[in-house]
Amino acid sequence: MGITAKDLAARLGLSATAVSMALNNKPGVSANTRALILKEAEKNGYDFSKLSMKKHHSGDIYCIIYRAHNAILNYMPIFSELTDGIEQECRQNDYRLKMLQIYEETDDLQRCIEELRISDCVGIILLGTEATIDVCKRFLQFSVPVVLIDSYFATVGCSCVLINNIQGAYLATSYLISRCQKQPGHLCSSYKIPNFNERTVGFAKAVREHGMSVGKSVSHELSPSIDGAFADMLEIIDRGDTLAACYFADNDLIAIGAIKALKIRGYKIPEDIAVIGFDNISESRIIDPSLTTIDIPRKFMGQTAACQLIKQLVCPVPHTVKIEVSTTLVKRFSA
Repeated sequence: MGITAKDLAARLGLSATAVSMALNNKPGVSANTRALILKEAEKNGYDFSKLSMKKHHSGDIYCIIYRAHNAILNYMPIFSELTDGIEQECRQNDYRLKMLQIYEETDDLQRCIEELRISDCVGIILLGTEATIDVCKRFLQFSVPVVLIDSYFATVGCSCVLINNIQGAYLATSYLISRCQKQPGHLCSSYKIPNFNERTVGFAKAVREHGMSVGKSVSHELSPSIDGAFADMLEIIDRGDTLAACYFADNDLIAIGAIKALKIRGYKIPEDIAVIGFDNISESRIIDPSLTTIDIPRKFMGQTAACQLIKQLVCPVPHTVKIEVSTTLVKRFSA
């Protein structure tokens, strides 16, 4: 009869918890201690088949939503689809999912991390839409696998899952040009995040590839919310600024706010000015006219992020991956 985990702990003078972590390939013990435990287990006939028969994994996967200025994450329906995908993948793999929101202005990040250290956290999915590279590095100091979602930092050593923003913006702008046959304008977010910066790149790429000059495209900075964009666009119209014949907007909230302002000032959409958005939020279907936009498979993104994390928990990998999820065009009536 082979040795038990309890006997291994007694023989090596280690805690039962340390032995369990090593045998179940979980973080929390050093590489040398893990190697010692596994070597002793093999030598004394430990039955490793018991581990593969387990259906439940101990510990929790944390989905952490880091909120800096609430300019983007204030519209939570977008991110509920992400978390639905994460939850589904965790449930299918017998991991518990816990949600944690951290507010930059009111929460002590170091204290939050210390509390995670003494919890049953075995892995983290960090929603990094508003997170900086320094915030991400703080979580990587925690001794569990981390997967970053909706953001990417070239110098940070963790896997990430994000939107192919350049492809989506290129797709939207190309469609806008083909429909209108005119120089497109850009409704930019006044609050800058990497997602919006990449959409600007995609917009410019499409403009150039259609033989137009990016410098000739009218650009307006609007707040990334419906009410904010509405107020900003009204001010732009009333000020007499030059308007484009068609616009690509950084997100649907900006597009919807701008459309409301344009309609109030007597412009017909899309006859006078066409508008295309990005995100395919629920409001884009009910605005009049319904919004042509770019759809993001958010649930799939959440599932993919959770899948990558679980792979690392089951079998630690030596390399990180960057996964960009492609988008699709949803044709409606605003463009």
